[in-house]
Amino acid sequence: MSEIRYEDIPALLLRIVPESCDSIEAKYGVPAQQAVLGQEMALDAYEVLTECLMEPVLLPQLHGDSPDAELLERCWAFVETARTCSSDLVRGAAHFQVLEALLDEDGLVERAWPAMKEGAREEMRRILAFYGVRLPGITG
Repeated sequence: MSEIRYEDIPALLLRIVPESCDSIEAKYGVPAQQAVLGQEMALDAYEVLTECLMEPVLLPQLHGDSPDAELLERCWAFVETARTCSSDLVRGAAHFQVLEALLDEDGLVERAWPAMKEGAREEMRRILAFYGVRLPGITG
């Protein structure tokens, strides 16, 4: 596990994926740099990953005709950091709000797969196996 604490995750999100800035500011009503230092944002890990990463940044890229490979790379780097955080809260949020959320719509796992880090891929394979979902080229 990483030595990153759950309190560090909001600032890491803003640093690694600055495209989350507008959604952070809208959610908390203060400048993003101020919001990421507050305890409230750290405790909202599940909402933050949905409302500040998935919905405004990651999903539009996965739905787009020409996704930004560099932005996807950074999003998955952040997810990998959250997924390996020492906090159960943050790991759970990454699992449920990002990885499992990809199962909500056909084709999202396949579109996300090329940019995912190996750890996220392994976890996604476990999720797919748990739900009995077979995807060619992913689950074998």
